[in-house]
Formats: sequence, C-alpha cells, structure tokens
Amino acid sequence: MGEAKLARRPPGGKDASLTIGATFEYIDNSCAQTAFRYGDAIVNNDLATHYLGEVRRQFRGHKRLADGAITQLKDEELFVALDPEANSIAVIMKHIAGNMRSRFTDFLTTDGEKPDRRRDQEFEIDVRTTRAELMRWWEEGWERVFSAIEALKPEDVMRTVTIRGEAHTVLQAINRQVAHYAYHIGQIVFLAKHFRSADWKSLSIPRGKSEEFNRRAISERVPGPSGPRAG
Repeated sequence: MGEAKLARRPPGGKDASLTIGATFEYIDNSCAQTAFRYGDAIVNNDLATHYLGEVRRQFRGHKRLADGAITQLKDEELFVALDPEANSIAVIMKHIAGNMRSRFTDFLTTDGEKPDRRRDQEFEIDVRTTRAELMRWWEEGWERVFSAIEALKPEDVMRTVTIRGEAHTVLQAINRQVAHYAYHIGQIVFLAKHFRSADWKSLSIPRGKSEEFNRRAISERVPGPSGPRAG
C-alpha cells in the first residue's frame, strides 16, 4: 500500500459551494480508486456512489410498497380514521407529501424546514378532498425526492445541510428521511391490510407460502439487491 497523494485541489484549496467551508481534496491512492477528503473525513468515491444508488433503491422500494397498498383501497377507505386520535391514510399521505416538499426543495442550498410549510395543516383533511387530489400531492412529493437525489454527486454526501437550523451531512439528512418515510409507509400498509381484510393482496410473501417462495427465489435468483419488501 503506497502513501496516498493529492491528485487535485480546487483553486484556493476550498470549494465555495461546500457549505461547511472545509478543505475539499481529491485523493488518488495506490489501489487506483478515487477518494475525497472533506474536512477530517476521507470518503471513498465508490462507497459514496454505492450509497446514493442504495438510497434511490430504498426510496423507490418504499414508494412501491405504499402504492401497492393504496391501489387496493376504495376511495372512502383512504379517509377513514380508526379513532379520534388516529390518522387516516389520506392524512399520512398528505403529511409525507408536505414533508417531502419541504425537505427536498432546493435540498443542498436551503433549510429543510421551509418558511412556508404549515405542518399542522398536513394533519387536516378537507371533506371535499378527492382521491385524485390526494394522489397529485403524493406524486408531486415523490418527484421532489427523486429529482433531488438524482442530482447528487458522490462528493455531495459529506456536504452540510440544515433541518430547522440543525446541521446534518447530506448522508445524515437522507437517512433521516428514509427512516421517516418507512415509518409512515408501514402505517399505510397496516391500515390498508386492515381495511381489505380477506381481500388483501399480499405485497410480499403470502401467509403459508414462505417455503414455496424460498425454493422459487433460490432457483430463480438474479444476482443483485432488491427493493424493500413488506415482510
């Protein structure tokens, strides 16, 4: 293993677009892999690229689970709350969409809690709200997510962004949202399965079919990861 050497440094030793103002260096090591130094951290370019690809896969997998549940529901079931303190699926969808709009609009350059966000209103549904309107909010929210993530480069993962003034690396901010959306999508799937009951179409392995599924999966397995599954 040879000593890592500096391959390139932006003029002046700093990249003005990096919000924490840390020295940003590209490093070429003896393994001929590119890495970059961000402040005190050295991040392998391949690892950062893999992380961004995995994040895209996770987000798309979570959306697929939610969509698979939502499409099974009658219009009126979207708006049913199990008790006065519970959220309907419509409320959860509206909240997720509002969060996405706030967090991923101008993701790298503005605080994730936008001044015009009205979070409390995300938990209120007007009686005139339709399924079509709900789906429009939902799709627009996901479009913000995917547009922001697709635009990221490996060297962005250690940049600093803020949420309500609290500093996060891009990696931390994205992980925070992956966990948040997975939490709420689990609620959507649970409620949808409750409403559909015996008519529920499994989004993963049907009850009593695990061994059959495993045998088929092993025989047909294509190398590479798959998206999140419900169970």
